[in-house]
Amino acid sequence: MNLYVDNKTFRKISTEDNPLEPGEYENCRFINCDFSNMDFSGYRFLNCGFTDCNLSMARLMETILQDVKFDNCKMLGLHFDDCNPFGLSFQFDKCILNHALFYKLKIKKTLFKESQLEGVDFAECDLTESVFEDCNLLGAVFDATIIEKSDLRTSYNYSIDPDKNRIRKARFSVSGISGLLDKYDIEIEN
Repeated sequence: MNLYVDNKTFRKISTEDNPLEPGEYENCRFINCDFSNMDFSGYRFLNCGFTDCNLSMARLMETILQDVKFDNCKMLGLHFDDCNPFGLSFQFDKCILNHALFYKLKIKKTLFKESQLEGVDFAECDLTESVFEDCNLLGAVFDATIIEKSDLRTSYNYSIDPDKNRIRKARFSVSGISGLLDKYDIEIEN
């Protein structure tokens, strides 16, 4: 893989008619692209941004994602756990990440902002100091997950067992307390 692309903007690329060539992309922007079912195995994205893109069901085997921002993207069923873990860092703003897998990843200080995270697997993931700002976590899996010093105050629909996860100094709102007590099957009223 010899292709190196720096500081270029790609608009309206589609997996079907104009697939992105394998290579290393640095400081690039991808706008309104349809990369659904694309095989990004071995690609490298460094300091790149994806805006209004569809990456649903894309393959990410050994893909390098370093300082990548996803803004208003549809990303259903992505296996981020297949990415190359070295330097793995990204943030999500207004994204649909339903049924994505982050299993066993170390993604400290990750920002999830105004995103749909329904059915996402965070099992055995290190999310220390991550921020979940106004995110829907319905059915998200937290099992042996480290969410110490993380901020979930504005997020909702989560169910996190404090006995099975490390939550020391994590921040929750009073309205979200029920998500920490689900296993007790109790009713909490205002």
